[in-house]
Amino acid sequence: MNSEDQQNYEAVSSFTGASKALVWQRDALTESRSDWLADEVPVALVYNGISHVVMMSTPKDLKAFALGFSLSEGIIVAPEEIYGIDVVPGCNGIEVQIELSSRRFMALKEHRRAMAGRTGCGVCGVEQLNDIGKPIEPLPFSQTFDLNLLDNALRQLKDYQPVGQLTGCTHAAAWISEAGQLTGGCEDVGRHVALDKLLGYRSRKGWARGAALVSSRASYEMVQKSAMCGVQILFAVSAATRLAVEVAERSNLTLVGFSKPGRATVYTHPQRLINTLR
Repeated sequence: MNSEDQQNYEAVSSFTGASKALVWQRDALTESRSDWLADEVPVALVYNGISHVVMMSTPKDLKAFALGFSLSEGIIVAPEEIYGIDVVPGCNGIEVQIELSSRRFMALKEHRRAMAGRTGCGVCGVEQLNDIGKPIEPLPFSQTFDLNLLDNALRQLKDYQPVGQLTGCTHAAAWISEAGQLTGGCEDVGRHVALDKLLGYRSRKGWARGAALVSSRASYEMVQKSAMCGVQILFAVSAATRLAVEVAERSNLTLVGFSKPGRATVYTHPQRLINTLR
């Protein structure tokens, strides 16, 4: 193990997120070597003793995931409506036990959907197609962002992917301050879970001004989750889907795709962006 691998190992060994396995390379099929793999386990979100959803997730930052999922799915409207979160490992996965206020729990029971999560899937188990879109209060136009600061934020994104740097197998979601610095970020094998973790982390930190940056494409779920949590600007490293653009337009969210050094494609509401790159 070289010095860089050793540093990465020490960083990852402080939490569960990656583990070693034997692999064979194309040009050396008779010789195995060890390599890092991202961990992916079933994580059940259990509200007041009732399991609501099982998602495949990287088993780190699970309290932030529970808070962010609860906010982005409209289960709660404020962090104070969760009284406690406990992460309980089991033999076949992990339970995240969430204690909701009685009012929110009653509302959840009325609108429960039986869904079995999959990595990267946003509508698993939705009972009717009409249930896919959630009503979103249109966002205000109270923020701006200087696009000339985006390149610096993109360079920092890998700093929030220790498992991804070892395995090449995670998505990242991070928060960009108005000054163009990443103030925090999360990673996961699922892009939606990475974003939920960030939204939970952002809620705990009280970050309001700035923008979200995701290392993936922008699907409609990513836009919807962001808008539900009051995020006005969403940068995606890859493309956006048509439905994502439609949801962003309706919710007044500024959606930017193909966010690369010296490049950005603005899909909706460019009035929040200044000093547009030429």
